[in-house]
Amino acid sequence: MKILITGGAGFIGSHVADACLEAGHQVVVVDDLSSGNFANLNPAVKFYQLDIRDPALDEVFAAEKPDVVNHHAAQISVPRSVTEPLLDAQINILGLVNVLENCVKHHIKKVIFISTGGAIYGEAEEYPTTEDYPPQPLSVYAINKFAGENYLRFYQHQYGLEYTVLRYANVFGPRQIAQGEAGVVSIFVEKLLQDSAPTIYAYPDDPEGMIRDYVYVKDVVRANLAVLDRGSNEVFNIGTCEETTTSQLYKTILWQLGKKIQPLKGPARKGDLRRSMLDNSKAFKELGWSPIYSLEDGIRETVTWFKVRKEKS
Repeated sequence: MKILITGGAGFIGSHVADACLEAGHQVVVVDDLSSGNFANLNPAVKFYQLDIRDPALDEVFAAEKPDVVNHHAAQISVPRSVTEPLLDAQINILGLVNVLENCVKHHIKKVIFISTGGAIYGEAEEYPTTEDYPPQPLSVYAINKFAGENYLRFYQHQYGLEYTVLRYANVFGPRQIAQGEAGVVSIFVEKLLQDSAPTIYAYPDDPEGMIRDYVYVKDVVRANLAVLDRGSNEVFNIGTCEETTTSQLYKTILWQLGKKIQPLKGPARKGDLRRSMLDNSKAFKELGWSPIYSLEDGIRETVTWFKVRKEKS
């Protein structure tokens, strides 16, 4: 199978590309390298440096003739979506539509769309939150991801284009950058390796910080492989169904690094949700997927990767 991965030089997309290659698939990557890193690319992929909004995307589809499109390319920062809503819409809506138009034109069998379980439900009243809970997005990023899901439903209804939506919890792991929903992990690790104090953002009535569902990138990769031939026209939460406060996360990272540094405290940022935790029972029932890595195991591997990178720099 030939798989075209948009955003395939990024944190998660590059891990998905590696796994697809290991599974015996051909991989084509489209990435403008605005947040992706060329160093993340496996030498075995066919790479096009291109913005997903570019009309030249048509030429890539025509030349490569992929079977499946895995759409990871996105504007990934929730705070930035609040301050730059036009940019978020241009990338996360218009960019997606350009991808979908090419999928229809070039007879793509299926699109795997990466959405956000960490932001799309807003301040939910149900925890763990299931896929049936009505989305109540409270940031431009989440609004546009939900709009993207509806575009997929339209293209399926109108053109028969199959899709699967993966609503990620807060993904962390090696190659992570400071932006994105779980960028806090890389921020904490990088600052602590420099013996600097990171900041824990919190609401005044909840000094332990935000509550999140942190899922390790290797588990997320397994979900992407699982939906290559399953889960068509369905939405799946991809998370651990476990809650972790920012303070708990900080202490876990601190322990792995063997450091004793007190964090700074700061007010919650625009777009920050108080709580997010996903029910993953549908993914287990229909895909046979559930997370393997504990938070501690994932943090251990992540910290090791950042240490090695620092030693090489």
